[in-house]
Amino acid sequence: MPAARNATRFGQRLASAAALAFLAATASGCASKSSMTTGSVTKSYAKSVSNMSSGELEGAAAQLGRAYVKNPKDKATALAYSNVLQMSGSNEQALAVMRKLAIEQPKDREVLSAYGKSLAGVGQFEQALDAVRRAQTPEYPDWKLLSAEAAILDQLGQSAGARNLYRKALTLQPDEPTILSNLGMSYVLEGDLKTAELHMRKGASQPGADSRVRQNLALVVGLQGRFQEAEQIAGQELSPEQAQANVAYLRRMLSQQNAWSELKDKKEAKNTN
Repeated sequence: MPAARNATRFGQRLASAAALAFLAATASGCASKSSMTTGSVTKSYAKSVSNMSSGELEGAAAQLGRAYVKNPKDKATALAYSNVLQMSGSNEQALAVMRKLAIEQPKDREVLSAYGKSLAGVGQFEQALDAVRRAQTPEYPDWKLLSAEAAILDQLGQSAGARNLYRKALTLQPDEPTILSNLGMSYVLEGDLKTAELHMRKGASQPGADSRVRQNLALVVGLQGRFQEAEQIAGQELSPEQAQANVAYLRRMLSQQNAWSELKDKKEAKNTN
């Protein structure tokens, strides 16, 4: 059905954006944990950045920014500042912070992985892939970097290679929610929403699953037209108003996509007569 195909294409675009968000999480997994709990400034941000409100992110960015200006070579501060900037949507600024730190510490795995994350955040996927691969050590592979590399390959359209890496990452870290969610996004990018949902549900059911995992499950459920269920999933972390707004937006966008599809079909049918 043309409308369904159009909805799937819309889903692919949404999944692409969501996959980037997960790339940000996986590429800097170990970095964000230590960065947000190390040092007098960063101890204030022990709360997961992914669970901060926009106001909290703004406050964190302001305080970390002041600390960064005083000592831009401090690794923990730079990593935390870049992470908060990226979560706030300031991707170019986050990249500038990480590029400077990567020049100072070109062999640090944590820095390279975060640098790869920031490169991917601005769409520089080839460079991001290089940074993440340089951060990896074949003799002692890091599952976070494998998942990050896979997410980048998905963005480059190399789904087979990406899923092979996700499987390797799951071997190292079985049932890890972020890997399962990224794997689900890989299938959304291909338009296979049912398989995507299976992986997403498994990820969301794990004890370590965070808000991002469940919100992306809500996205996949909503893309299949099950809006009430999507709203219930989204409402586990968001306020009822936010969950309703998200689902309403998804409804409008899918409806708009279907309307354009119908107009296109009518025009094509008219031209063939």
